[in-house]
Amino acid sequence: MSVLIKPIITEKMTADSELYNRYGFMVDPKANKLQIKEAVEAAYGVSVEKVRTMNYGPSRKSRYTKTGVQHGKTNAIKKAIVDVAEGDIIDFYSNL
Repeated sequence: MSVLIKPIITEKMTADSELYNRYGFMVDPKANKLQIKEAVEAAYGVSVEKVRTMNYGPSRKSRYTKTGVQHGKTNAIKKAIVDVAEGDIIDFYSNL
């Protein structure tokens, strides 16, 4: 099971990373805070101080077509906001 799926790179998360040393990740919905902390420390070589998680449910949509009503949904996701120690940075743009 891979805990970290991908980093969240948005304008808001980039501002948080520059000001407060916070980084966002999409994580496996079954992962807990300890597993997320260990995965970030192992992958990026930083020391994690705090982990906050958010569960997002699926968005459900329906549309009306000539063949009838079509129902669909997006996947449920879990986000993690990770605070790293002072002086540690995570560079998502390096080609390692």
